[in-house]
Amino acid sequence: MNETELTALRHEFHRFPELGFAEHSTKDRIASLLTSFGLEVHIGVGVVGVLKRGTGNRSIGLRADIDALPISETSTHAYVSKADGVMHACGHDGHMTMLLGAAENLARGDSFDGTVIFIFQPNEEHGLGAQAMIKEGLLTRFPIEEVYAIHNLPGDLMGRISTRTGQICSSESLFEITVKGQGGHAAMPHVGRDAILIGSEIVQALQTIVARKLAPGSGAVVSVTEFLTDGQRNILPSNVVLKGDVRARALKERKAISAFITQICEGIGGAHGAKISVAFNTEFIETINEAEPVIAAVKAAKSIGIEATSDREPMSFSEDFAHFSAVVPGCFMLLGNGTDGPNGRPLHSADYDFNDQLLPIGAAFWTQLVTERLPKAVSL
Repeated sequence: MNETELTALRHEFHRFPELGFAEHSTKDRIASLLTSFGLEVHIGVGVVGVLKRGTGNRSIGLRADIDALPISETSTHAYVSKADGVMHACGHDGHMTMLLGAAENLARGDSFDGTVIFIFQPNEEHGLGAQAMIKEGLLTRFPIEEVYAIHNLPGDLMGRISTRTGQICSSESLFEITVKGQGGHAAMPHVGRDAILIGSEIVQALQTIVARKLAPGSGAVVSVTEFLTDGQRNILPSNVVLKGDVRARALKERKAISAFITQICEGIGGAHGAKISVAFNTEFIETINEAEPVIAAVKAAKSIGIEATSDREPMSFSEDFAHFSAVVPGCFMLLGNGTDGPNGRPLHSADYDFNDQLLPIGAAFWTQLVTERLPKAVSL
């Protein structure tokens, strides 16, 4: 596909977004295109395309995410989402288009020796798609030695690839704290146990975890995002539920934060004579890159004139790719989406848009990476 065809395909995906595990039309379109390129296609939880050349026994995996978000688009461009309350606000429409472009490029020739597994993964946004594909047998049915993924990055120089060895994306854990006090009359708070006051004390105390209990520069974030009560006008609540989000760069810190939350809640509960329970569930684990795939990715990018670096700072957001790279050596990369207009808007914004100029860049990069990682034998 040339740039015009890639752009048309990306706009098509953008017009018809689908949420996680409901990407039915998207999967059908991907499978149809892969089949037309001559790939072996498997449809399950996601879509897998297999392309083999030569007699080499090495294989690598390339992953693109395909789900959209429950966001009402405010853009005015000609390819605005036709699905009410759903849009590609994270660039997954661009990610799958770039990978499809590479699949066609590679299928047209014989520039490599080995097997490429094209992985089109559903439900990345909720951290469920990668595990579902693994559980379905992806990595046993289609063994790979390395796995790679790209995510666009608004606000970064258009077309620049950046990555790092080690932790590149944080984990995400969700917590829920339930406070059971004693309701009563707002005019006589002394005869009850005000769950709002207890909950407020917990909110304040949780901020000491990053500020005073973890080493400076840990990169951890603890945020309370919901404060729910059963109180009413002149009625002090009996129950409060606090919900929140934790980001951590290392398993050790993630476990420490969980323990600190429980410790804080037990102490405050004891001080006020209230029953407090804590649930802490990790949705996304930390994304870890291995050194060799990182070096390979940067080398491939530079060899075709793409600016690339392997010393970027870790990102605070989380990525479902982590479940693949926890099993197979991998490299997760960021691709600059530009700094101006909709291309520079934050991910998950209602007026964000993927930069179409990246489509041929991404397709060319994937093609080059495969050619270098699965090289043809040199004839003597």
